[in-house]
Amino acid sequence: MLETVLQVLWAASAIGLILLVLLHSPKGDGLGGIGGQAQMFTSTKSAETALNRATWVLFITFLSITIIFSAGWLNPVEVVVPQP
Repeated sequence: MLETVLQVLWAASAIGLILLVLLHSPKGDGLGGIGGQAQMFTSTKSAETALNRATWVLFITFLSITIIFSAGWLNPVEVVVPQP
């Protein structure tokens, strides 16, 4: 159950991270380039700040879950001790 929830969260964070990275503008245009100005933010600077924070949060989430999966902490290996 926990593994399934983490897999869904992992996939959602990967997709969200891709979308947020694509929203970043290399020339500082950012969200303002998507149909004029970003109306839900008070300024372009606050829009970029919010975009940067969301990107970092998704990056840390994605990386943390990746480490959990790769370390095998969810499915520990059973140690078989041979009987004498």
